[in-house]
Amino acid sequence: MADGGNGGPGAAAAGAAGGRVHAQPQERAMWCDERFNFQATFLQCLAKHVPNIYSAEMDPLLEKQEEMVQAAVLYPLECYLFGEDPDMFLEKLQQSGTSQLCGKVFKGGETTYSCRDCAVDPTCVLCMDCFQNSIHKNHRYKMHSSTGGGFCDCGDTEAWKAGPLCTKHEPGASGSAKENSECQLNEEIMEHSRRVFPAVIKYIVDMLIWEEEKELPPELTIREKVDSYYCVLFNDEHHSYDHVIYSLQRALGCELGEAQLHTTAIDKEGRRAVKAGHYTSCQEAKEEIKRHSENVSQRPLHVEVLHADVMAHQKFALRLGSWLNKLMSYSSDFRQIFCQICLKEEAGSENPCFISKLMLWDAKLHKGARKVLHELIFSSFFMEMEYKKLFAVEFVKYYKALQKEYISDDHDRALSVTALSVQMFTVPTLARHLIEEQNVITTITETLLEVLPEYLDKNDKFNFQGYSQDKLNRVYAVIYDLRYVLVSKPTLWTDRLRARFLEGFVSFLRILTCMQGMEEIKRQIGQHIEVDPDWEAAIAIQMQLKNILLMFQEWCACDEELLLRAYSECHKAVMRCSTNGRSREKTVFHLCGHTLESRPYRVSADPVSIHLPLSRTLAGLHVRLSKTGTISRLHEFVSPEEFQVELLVEYPLRCLVLVAQVAAEMWRRNGLSLISQVFYYQDVKCREEMYDKDIIMLQIGASLMDPNQFLLLILQRYELADTFKKLKPTKDQDLIKQCNVLIEEMLQILIYVVGERYVPGVSNVTKEDVTMREIIHLLCIEPMAHSAITKSLPENENNETGLENVIDRVATFKKPGVSGHGVYELKDECLKEFNMFFYHYTKTQHSKAEHTQKKRRKQENRDEALPPPPPPDFSPAFSNVVRILNCDVMMHILRTILQRAVELETHLWTEAMIQMVLHLLSLGLLEEKQQLQKSPEEEVTFDFYHKATRMGSSALNAVNVLMLLEKLKRVPQLEAQKDTVNWILQMFDTVKRLREKSCLTTVAATSGSEATKGDESSQDKEKAERKRKAEAARLHRQKIMAQMSALQRNFIETHKLLYENTLEAQGKEDSIMEEESMSSAIDYSRIALGPKRGPSVAEKEVLTCILCQEEQEVKLESAAMVLSACVQKSTALTQNRSRILELSGDTLDPLFMHPDLPCGTHTGSCGHVMHAACWQKYFEAMQLNFRQRLHVEQIFDLENGEYLCPLCKSLCNTVIPIVPLQAQKINSEDAEAVAQILSLARWLEIITVRISGYSVKNAKGEKQSLPAFTNKGMGNSALEFHSILSFGVQSSAKYSSSIKEMLILFATTIYRVGLKVAPNEADYRIPMMTWSTCAFTIQCIENLLETEGKPLFGSLQNRQHSGLKALVQFAAAQRTTSPQVLIQKHLIRLLGVLLPNFKVEDTPSLLEVDMFHILVGVVLSFPSLYWEDAVDLQPSSISSAYNHLYLFHLTTLAHITQIVVSSATESPTARSSDNSEEAQSAQSFCREICQYTSGCFSQDIPGWLVWDCVKKGIMPFLRCAALFFHYLLGVSPPEELLQVSEEGQFKALCSYLSLPTNLFLLFQEYWDTVNPLLQRWCADPVVLSCLKGKSIAVRYPRKRNSLIELPEDYSCLLNQASQFRCPRSSDDEQKHPVLCLFCGAMLCSQNTCCQELVNGEELGACTSHALQCGAGVCMFLKIRECKVVLIEGKTRGCLYPAPYLDEYGETDPGLKRGNPLHLCRERYRKLHLLWQQHCIIEEIARSQETNQIFFGFNWQLL
Repeated sequence: MADGGNGGPGAAAAGAAGGRVHAQPQERAMWCDERFNFQATFLQCLAKHVPNIYSAEMDPLLEKQEEMVQAAVLYPLECYLFGEDPDMFLEKLQQSGTSQLCGKVFKGGETTYSCRDCAVDPTCVLCMDCFQNSIHKNHRYKMHSSTGGGFCDCGDTEAWKAGPLCTKHEPGASGSAKENSECQLNEEIMEHSRRVFPAVIKYIVDMLIWEEEKELPPELTIREKVDSYYCVLFNDEHHSYDHVIYSLQRALGCELGEAQLHTTAIDKEGRRAVKAGHYTSCQEAKEEIKRHSENVSQRPLHVEVLHADVMAHQKFALRLGSWLNKLMSYSSDFRQIFCQICLKEEAGSENPCFISKLMLWDAKLHKGARKVLHELIFSSFFMEMEYKKLFAVEFVKYYKALQKEYISDDHDRALSVTALSVQMFTVPTLARHLIEEQNVITTITETLLEVLPEYLDKNDKFNFQGYSQDKLNRVYAVIYDLRYVLVSKPTLWTDRLRARFLEGFVSFLRILTCMQGMEEIKRQIGQHIEVDPDWEAAIAIQMQLKNILLMFQEWCACDEELLLRAYSECHKAVMRCSTNGRSREKTVFHLCGHTLESRPYRVSADPVSIHLPLSRTLAGLHVRLSKTGTISRLHEFVSPEEFQVELLVEYPLRCLVLVAQVAAEMWRRNGLSLISQVFYYQDVKCREEMYDKDIIMLQIGASLMDPNQFLLLILQRYELADTFKKLKPTKDQDLIKQCNVLIEEMLQILIYVVGERYVPGVSNVTKEDVTMREIIHLLCIEPMAHSAITKSLPENENNETGLENVIDRVATFKKPGVSGHGVYELKDECLKEFNMFFYHYTKTQHSKAEHTQKKRRKQENRDEALPPPPPPDFSPAFSNVVRILNCDVMMHILRTILQRAVELETHLWTEAMIQMVLHLLSLGLLEEKQQLQKSPEEEVTFDFYHKATRMGSSALNAVNVLMLLEKLKRVPQLEAQKDTVNWILQMFDTVKRLREKSCLTTVAATSGSEATKGDESSQDKEKAERKRKAEAARLHRQKIMAQMSALQRNFIETHKLLYENTLEAQGKEDSIMEEESMSSAIDYSRIALGPKRGPSVAEKEVLTCILCQEEQEVKLESAAMVLSACVQKSTALTQNRSRILELSGDTLDPLFMHPDLPCGTHTGSCGHVMHAACWQKYFEAMQLNFRQRLHVEQIFDLENGEYLCPLCKSLCNTVIPIVPLQAQKINSEDAEAVAQILSLARWLEIITVRISGYSVKNAKGEKQSLPAFTNKGMGNSALEFHSILSFGVQSSAKYSSSIKEMLILFATTIYRVGLKVAPNEADYRIPMMTWSTCAFTIQCIENLLETEGKPLFGSLQNRQHSGLKALVQFAAAQRTTSPQVLIQKHLIRLLGVLLPNFKVEDTPSLLEVDMFHILVGVVLSFPSLYWEDAVDLQPSSISSAYNHLYLFHLTTLAHITQIVVSSATESPTARSSDNSEEAQSAQSFCREICQYTSGCFSQDIPGWLVWDCVKKGIMPFLRCAALFFHYLLGVSPPEELLQVSEEGQFKALCSYLSLPTNLFLLFQEYWDTVNPLLQRWCADPVVLSCLKGKSIAVRYPRKRNSLIELPEDYSCLLNQASQFRCPRSSDDEQKHPVLCLFCGAMLCSQNTCCQELVNGEELGACTSHALQCGAGVCMFLKIRECKVVLIEGKTRGCLYPAPYLDEYGETDPGLKRGNPLHLCRERYRKLHLLWQQHCIIEEIARSQETNQIFFGFNWQLL
């Protein structure tokens, strides 16, 4: 549907503007006439025009419709409304200022920003523009993707604590000096508005809620009814895209494309006419669609048959809605008049006002209509605070009806009018008003109860068995509304607010009453439960309510009176729920002379529930009573008789016992559902309102009950009463084990009841203290990332954990490296806070923390005791809790357990039990010590010391705790606890002394100091002893290490070969070894080319096969050994990506590479060696395995020869045969003799004769003229066909058949992958592709070394070294498997570039080829000239030394010319003239070129500049050539190339490659020979065209590729993405923009609009772009999700962490945490290297192997 156009409401096509003014003069006159009824006239006009405008709904011409709407209706209407030309009037209004509220409505996926420092709550957000122009940009902000439907809060003073306005919306910001931000409209316009708006609004409302399908309202029916109908299909969330497409194709018989168009439109707009025609035909189509859709899904699609006129008017009503929406943004007066009319109720009528009608009809409207309606509400009501309030009142009035409609609707929440609640309920003043006047809390809670009646059982308790997930998700929306209303606490309480809030609270307690004790469970005995009950819904609701429960408690705590009344109401509710179990008679339980009367109940036999929100709320309120001190008045509201503390404690205690029994595996027959519930009960998401509150409730019990009775109750509920009576124990091992676990669990709970005081109210601590303690205990386990700590801390109602406020006090941050994330480490001074029995530790965390801390203490040479830290004092209300430590029953429990340990009844105790007993003893002693230090002894009633040192009974063998501890030290199984026991004994001593000290006040202070000295001396002794032991241990370790390294050295000696083969290619060591092994040639030269060539070092290579583990020496005649390798097309070196065209492999001639290196073939290896036979077996086994598992999707494509390396799992698609290097030595005397004869000129003549001879042979005697190189004729040089052989030949190398087979296999793979064609072993292009991949791979490696700043030799990884060595040797050997005639043909074509005599028609110009590719090609193909029919010959060492030298010199000369012509043309920057020898040579060379190009080349360029260009430009070529000749010939490089130095490197390269350092001397040396070549090179039309500036040549040195420059701040990228508009889609919907990191293109991903057909296949935008940009391999950044996507081909891809990190060194995929992100250069560099090292494919394969979950993703549609 067309929106309001791009201009103002009055802006239509300029062409129509002139015509439309006079379109309907009579109508305009009528509208202006005051006597006429405006409404009737307006409707008459619509009735006349609207059906004509929207007549073609099946294929609407949107622009034409919009033009007609403007001309026929909107323009006259605006002229009447404004009284002047609309465009001018609106322009004036626009300039007079805008509203200070931004009000931008968010679309789904748009980025929103919230400020954690200034926002009142997390729902207060800013749009991108306002954020960028606000002060919050420099605060702690969060970024998130909007779900759609919210709006920007800029300008709303209630939403921000500071900086409510951005610079754009500040008064006077838009250039107007007026303080009032909007100008007033004059009275006439206001009068017109009051006449126009009611008519327009009534028409919109009437048409949107119109239910008649065939008829229109009588006032709109002016023409005779025609039989023209549409079959209209509506959107729903039940049917998928494919369902709808299928149904349409079957029902209407339409094409796939048409069905897709319909479906996309339905999804976007909410409805679409899919058929036009007579009523009957549309009715038939409707039935067909319903029938087909019901077949594929249980529910039919929603289809209606609408009359064409009804459809037209409904469509126009929405267009008017958009018009009004636009109008609202211009003036506050328009908004106010609009809101008044919408809220006006008809006098004496029961009907609701216009806006309420629309809200109530919302669930029946289609998507497009809802969007228009909601935008209208945003732009009018929400922009005026007064009317926002009135709208909120209407909203709450119909709240129940609206929510019920939403819950039965199936559209998303964002499309429902109920989603607007957040805009009203979170405004503090408005929320207050709604609570006071509309009783909104009660309304919401009643709604909750009314929408969940089917889940109430006969006892009025919830039971969510067989629940509907969708319905519950919708119910959560109501819970969220409650959260929004409570989000900001009131500061001022009125009586009315108090009364209404309490009413709401009591109503909320009714929901909690239905949850108290819901879904009770009974222990299964004998038989396992058959079906796990549904437990998720109850836990999910508990999670949703967690913060609401806390917020209610916080609200209550704001006001003393309210808190007491709320407590009283909550107490009554708990009592009502607790009375039902009172039928049983009380039983009596005796122990230690104490008695407990209680009703019999056993968790293991009776029903029990984990859900007790009422009890827990009461516990929360009790703590707040204690915190505020109001608890002293509690008796006024709840009398002590009514209080019944035993009943309050009963249910939480049962819950804790249930958890203990689950741990003891007594409930294992109840299945997983119970285990899951127990997990969540203690998990951070729920524990605040579940587990923690149960512990508090026990503390309340302990503070108010007699301590002995409290412990007896606990023993009874834990079913341990008999265990602690002296009864004969059972023999059943399982029962004993259960009993032990229960004792451990009970002791743990006792530790928590006494020791866990970090709750504001239980003791005098703050929330910050609590958070700090949580963090300390988390970091005691291990250093943790910020996000991991955040996840482990509970969030408050604003989703804050309070982490940032305290983390720096307790921990230090360690930054991350290139991978991983930053972590926080605990500060040493906080370690003393560690409590081993911290109540939020899971069992795993407990043992991990204990292990870490003991290990740390051991390293510090300290004892391993981990006593509890001194706890804070209980607040007065809880001070009695400590009495349970020194009561008789507790002493009995402790003594009994210790006695069992001492008597070695091993099956009756565990080490954990003893640990807990020791912990309880420690707590008792610490408590007494603290009390004694604070007050005089006679006031301290806590006598733990006396009780512990008293005998347990009067029996003769009775012992006290102290004696038991002494004995405990001698129990061998408890060696680990010895330090703790010692600590406790010392504490006993300390407390004893404190007691005595206070008795003997007369004793001089000195005795005290002596006592402490004695204490210290004993400690010193212990320390010294420990030190001695540690020293002995260190010496012992040293001795063992020495023995091990001796063994290691011995092993290396005996297995020397193994180590030599695995060493990396470290040039330095190689050269040292070579010098030793070749004493005869100690002063050999390190020169690779020409007569002075150094010796090639052929080491004996013995390799081990990774499959069969057997060793074999690499020899020509042996069976082949191979390296696993991966061949791939690559664009890593090109700058010009537009050149990469998908040429058909059949037509492509790969002999010449363009100098831009547009698309090469790269060969990489992981360096792992196999026997060829072993590899073939492995590959066949994989194929077989794949055939047997057809249903499993493979990571690799076996059809194309892919496999994973058996050792490192890298992706490979071929193998490189390992061909040994043939050692060659040059006899220096022979070399000098040859040097006298074989000049370059002579060499050229010899090869010319040879080539001509071949041509004659091949041309069957046809006469050919020989090209001459010298000006002299042939003379009598007596050169003939065989002259080439006279400088030395040798027989060709003989390869074994298996090596030959592998040579062919690898060459065919290069050909197949590089050209994307079917394999063909006989194709003439196979040798070309071999040379090409060799050259390209070397160029990639040289580029990589340069980028990383590494030396040319000695720094390659082992895999690169062995891969390159094998590749170059293979490329040299491959020639022998092809016909030599073919190789000669290729050679002649290659030489044609260098020697224009050989030029044929298709020989490219000098500027159109890459010289290094030419060099590799000519060097590797040159030996084919030695081929004779009868014998298989190859050049001898001397011959090849000269061949290589002259071929290299020729290529270098050509390359220098290339560089001078293409790159040395820039105007010089100011620099002093340089008269070096090089500069002068360069100058004279330029003069020659100027002459040969008829002056096209300017000779004014200074010589120094030319030399500078040449030196820089030729460097990559020389480096590549050095690598190539080193790996081809095995001559060691000079030392300088093993280091990084610019100047030294150039000289060393020149010496290694037999070049003068002044490269121009090369021309002078060969001038006579080169002069004619230079003339021909320069006379080439392409060269001249380039010099004249008509064409552009590649400049040297080529620019090195890098990934695109990314902004430092991620929000800049989000900003870019928000401005991105899909090039193929006109709608305003948010897309998924992705950024190509290779070229910077922004694409529209995962969207049908940008899919392309490539070779008959549908490809997504990214996949088709990857084919163009990276030859199928590419790297994208998904901007809205902050993830990098790597893709390869059409079927593979993976996600990779983005290079953006937050301040805590962590990535944020999906922007879930929303922290500000900044670019991490190191990680971005790592991505760059991944690309340049050609490891993207490998990374994808590895990722897919580990995360097989991604198989479901359709990568080709990305």
